[in-house]
Amino acid sequence: MRARRKRPAVVAFGGGHGLYAALSALRYLTTRLTAVVTVADDGGSSGRLREEFDILPPGDLRMALAALCGDDEVGQTWAAVLQSRFGGTGPLAGHAIGNLLIAGLWQQLPDPVAGLDMVGELLRTRGRVLPMAAVPLIIEADVFGADPAYPDELSVLRGQATVAKTEGEVRTVRLVPDRPAARPEVVASVLAADHLVLGPGSWFTSVIPHLLVPELAEAILASKAQRILTMNLVPADETHGFQASRHLEVLADHCPRLRLDVVLVDPSFAQDDPPLERYARSLGARLVVENVRMRDGSPRHDPHRLAAVYAELLNKS
Repeated sequence: MRARRKRPAVVAFGGGHGLYAALSALRYLTTRLTAVVTVADDGGSSGRLREEFDILPPGDLRMALAALCGDDEVGQTWAAVLQSRFGGTGPLAGHAIGNLLIAGLWQQLPDPVAGLDMVGELLRTRGRVLPMAAVPLIIEADVFGADPAYPDELSVLRGQATVAKTEGEVRTVRLVPDRPAARPEVVASVLAADHLVLGPGSWFTSVIPHLLVPELAEAILASKAQRILTMNLVPADETHGFQASRHLEVLADHCPRLRLDVVLVDPSFAQDDPPLERYARSLGARLVVENVRMRDGSPRHDPHRLAAVYAELLNKS
């Protein structure tokens, strides 16, 4: 009798809706799945809880947990509960229920990873969710033309929510503190992985920050795993006007030693971008152009199409 093939160990990096899309696809392929989540969000419910309790912002962590909930009725009910928000105008208005659950557990379990693991056990998630760094971070960016009154000047913007919405051209981002410690569980997961998946997501505030945590970046560079970069379907606010090749250029600017195996992009974002394949090769990667957009044409990744492409990539390596 043939031995059953062990499912691959996959680590996915990102935050918010981009990481949610990647996890929604990868969860069909393996249960040995780890989500490594940015911890720089300072807007909305996460920002309020972060400021009031001096904790890691829980919002992106909550979304990753929701993405890993099961497909059965219980799993989908939990996912809906995590994502739902309080209405009204009172003190709880706007808070996601999942954010409060995580923040409440952190009051009882000072180790954030222990709290997240407990939520994962409660929800019976298909994988583990870990914070990118041990402390909450601030994103600081050099932005050209951020102030419409001074379109030719370089400004410094501070805070994820501010950088993500800027109408100027983001040139570089950095973290405060500038050399944050990575969680040891994250480093161990990266070094033990068979595949690493970076993106999609807000390029400067969800994707690049993982490469700015020294221990995490070194683990990614040292890993023997296949490295897959999943491109966005359209530029986000902070990369408006960027072609796909420009996304690769700024990625390399922030981590010059980065090498990839695959750059995955939808045909709609690859078109009219002749330098794209050359930029992918400069990072050591082959360019894979596959239709991963929702069938209705909206700028969202279809989890089933994305899963099918990931399955082929994971099996080929």
